[in-house]
Order: sequence, then C-alpha cells, then structure tokens
Amino acid sequence: MSTPGAAAPVLARTLAAPAPGWTTTVDAVVVGSGIAGLTAALELRTRVPHVLLVTKGELSSGSTVWAQGGIAAALDPEDSPEAHLADTLVAGVGVCDPAAVEVLVTEGPARVRELVARGANFDLAANGDIALTREGGHHADRIAHAGGDATGAEISRALVAQLDAVRSDPGIEVIENALVLDVLTGTSSTGTPDGPVTRACGVTLHVRGEGTRDGVGAVLARAVVLATGGVGQVFRSSTNPPQATGDGIAAALRAGATLGDLEFVQFHPTVLWLGLGAKGQLPLISEAVRGEGAILLDTDGHRFMPAQHPMAELAPRDVVAHAIVRQMAATGSDHVLLDARHLGADFLRSRFPTITERLAENGLDWTEEPVPVAPAQHYHSGGVVTDLHGRSTLDGLYAIGEVACTGVHGANRLASNSLLEGLVFAHRAARQVTERVAAGELEQVEPVDRPGPSALVAAAARSRIQSIASAGPGVIRDGDGLAAAAARLAAVRTDAHEASDVVAQPQAAEWETTNVHQVATALTAAAALRTESRGGHFRTDHPDTDPAWERRVVVSLDADGTLRVR
Repeated sequence: MSTPGAAAPVLARTLAAPAPGWTTTVDAVVVGSGIAGLTAALELRTRVPHVLLVTKGELSSGSTVWAQGGIAAALDPEDSPEAHLADTLVAGVGVCDPAAVEVLVTEGPARVRELVARGANFDLAANGDIALTREGGHHADRIAHAGGDATGAEISRALVAQLDAVRSDPGIEVIENALVLDVLTGTSSTGTPDGPVTRACGVTLHVRGEGTRDGVGAVLARAVVLATGGVGQVFRSSTNPPQATGDGIAAALRAGATLGDLEFVQFHPTVLWLGLGAKGQLPLISEAVRGEGAILLDTDGHRFMPAQHPMAELAPRDVVAHAIVRQMAATGSDHVLLDARHLGADFLRSRFPTITERLAENGLDWTEEPVPVAPAQHYHSGGVVTDLHGRSTLDGLYAIGEVACTGVHGANRLASNSLLEGLVFAHRAARQVTERVAAGELEQVEPVDRPGPSALVAAAARSRIQSIASAGPGVIRDGDGLAAAAARLAAVRTDAHEASDVVAQPQAAEWETTNVHQVATALTAAAALRTESRGGHFRTDHPDTDPAWERRVVVSLDADGTLRVR
C-alpha cells in the first residue's frame, strides 16, 4: 500500500561519511544513556565478556533526565497489574499489543523495586512506602516520583552512579560525545534453512570533542542495542533535548529494519508557551500538575475540559491536546492557561520545585498567576518494530525505550509508562542477547557495503524541515497538508556533499539533519496512509476512528532505498 497518486520516496541507505579510522570489537554495543541504555549496559556487563556503551553527550545527558512526572507501576496493594493493563489499553485506542502490555505491567513492579536497590531515591509516604500519585488516563494512584518533579534526573543519577562504580571493569567501556552514524550489516555464514541471513554486526560512529577516541570509527559487535530516544527535533518545538534527532530510527531504517506506528506522535498538552518564535526544547509543565488538581482555562477564563471528556483535565493526552487546539481556534488565541493557584504556594514549591524554578527563569510565578501553555511534541509511540525481547526484524539488532515500537503504547502512550517500558524491555533484551551469545547464535560477521548512494543534507535545511513536519504531520493533520509536506520533503537536497553550490560537509550537524529529514519523510508517509483519527494521529478530513484501522502501519526501505509503507 502507498499514498494514492504519490511516488514512493527514495532514501539513501547510508550517511555520507569518511571511512572509519579505527575499529574495535565487542560482544554487544549499546547506543544511548537514558534509562533503557544504562540498564541494558549494566545488565550485559555481568553476562557477556565485553560490552560498549556509546552516548551522544555525557553519560547523564539522556532524555530520562528530563522526565518530570514519574514511573508508573502497580505498587499499591489496592492496585493491580490487570488494572494498569486496562488503563494502558484504553489509552492505546485499540492498537496496543496486549502481550507486550502484559509484560510491562506484570514485570514493572519488580523492576521499579530493583531501581530502588540500585540507589534510586523515590519520594516516600508517611508510612515509609513509595509515595504514589495519579496522572491522566490512570484510574489509580500508581505514579512513583522523586524530588517532587525530578524523577528522571534521580533515576539517571542512580544508574550513572552504578556505571561509574564499575568503570574500571575491563568488561565494560564507555564512549561519550559520540554520534552513531550507521548500523553495519553483513551476511551470516551459518544462515537459516532458507539460506544466509543479513545481520547487524556493529555501528559506525563519530567521536566529538571530549570523546575517548577520535573521528569516525567502527565498532564490530555480535549484537547492537539501540536506546537512542525519540524524534523531538524533527519538529519545530518539542520538550525533547537537542540530541533527539531520530538517529536510531533513521539508522535502523537504513540498515533494513522495519519501523512501525510512526504516525502516532504524542504532543504534550501543557508545554510552556513562550511566544510564536519559540523553537527547540521548551519547558514541560508535567501532567502530574493536573493530577494534583490544576485546571485548564481558555484566554477568556472559561474552563473547557469538563465538557470534552468525563476525566476532564485527566483525560488521555491526545484528548487534552486536541481539545486545547480546538479551544485556541475558537478563541483566536495561540495558547491556553494552566491554573494551579488554588493548590497553594507552599504545595507548588515543594511538590514541583523544578517547574517552579523553570517558570521563574521565564519571569512567571504560578503561585500568583495562570501559566500560558500550548501543545508541543513530547513523545513518539512508534519506532523500530520489536518482539517481546527487544529484537528487531534485522537479526542482531535490538531496540529498547522510546526508539522502539514494542506495541506497549499503541496510538497514545499512557502517562509515565515510558520510563517503565525502557526499564522492563532493557532487562529482557539484555537477557536474550546473553542467551544468544552463549548459544553461539550471534556470530561476529564482517560488514559489507550496502548498495546505493549515501545521503547528506545541509545543516541549514533543518529549520525548513522542522517547519514542514510541524505543518504536515503536526498536532492536527489532513490529506492535503500531508501531501504538501511529502512534496516539500522530497524537494530537499539530500546529495549536498556532491552539490558544489550547497555548503555542507560530513559532520555532526549535517548527519543529524539527514536523520531528521529521513524520519520526517517516513513519518509523513505513514500519517498519509492512515485515513482515520486515533490517539496521537488526528486528521480533520478523517475525524472518526475506523475499526478497519486497528492494525499497524509499517515502514521499510527496499534494497534500492524505495520507502515502502504498508
């Protein structure tokens, strides 16, 4: 299947880059240092002879640091995994994989307790148990938080401390400030009953500035574990850090892995509105604020959510985001207001110290005035399609955390399930890699060149690409807008390294921009194919949810780079 009347896009299957100047060989390479990557590396360290963790910035710079609200798990005796499963399936609007959700909710509580054992200090209730709160879409108090609204930062601190404690272990190596370029592929000599099989066999990466190696190098590995986070910088405004340029998704696509659910992009309803010119990473006002009782008002002071959904401000995020956009249109405004004043100044400052500080930095005191907010890109429910053990459709390639499409989130991630997903599936992927290495199923193969041209998009084009993505597959979509976005993306020069009139060199900014372009292209194609509205995918020309679309849209590249959407 493909978009009617449109030629299938053609994307390069490698990035334009210098040949690797150095090579190292390990058993497993983990890419990313959020909760998923750190957990996988720690688990693999004691199970395979040599694991390498590669991170784009410093160890503590993963997206996990920015998670405010918390981590969801049925820790309360009055709660149950079955209730957590039911809430997750409702939020996912019919396209979750129930088996994946069952894994998440049943293994989640034990994984959270292991985090505590690893040194994570969650906020405690008066009786000494982990304090639990509620967020949108949950019918029980099951959100564990730390430092009030600094849960991700505390989890990251604890896991980085664990890793720092074993830095002298020869079985683990860390390379910081390294951008992974491509997943290397080769052909297994053992093959299968159907013949030889293509397998991931490492990565190429570029080490910048303070990294432990120089320039472009190659890491050969029996298994590659992607934990690279999301795609926030594909859009003009996002809560994601600047590093979230879709590197893992793009690299997996180029290597031949299948992607799924790309069209389901979660736009957080309450991101601090800083004016029409704001771009890049914007401050998030956690859903936990609404969980504690804050309300939404339009710019006339009218509370509008009770008329939109029985759960009012605690409705699933897509419902709230779409309601805000409609209310903005009705009032001719570019934002709405989040009013938390009735919760009290002392409570707001103690429960949400980070948010209070961020608002103050922007000249706002939410104890005295409502806060202007508007939806912005926050989370990507799609990614590299995996099984229940993080294994992708490309043998030897695993994906965990936000870069993965496990089927847990479906069309819309339930609040605070993201940290739990990264934690649970990192354990599962590490276990399976260990078992397959021990069984000799993951032999080290030599990489071979993939056919076709390489790509390089000028860094100067990033702003234009982000504007195209925001206008096409943004919060609210339609067929004409998606077709226009696809045409404009197809017109972007992707061979800038060969064009004498385009200023571009094989370097980080260009590689990231190429990834942004490829992800935007694939995402737009998936959104154009799904002719309905569901979860994080809302089309004004197909506003209803269609039962015929209770299935996954998948994306892959043919050998010649033709994008297939089906």
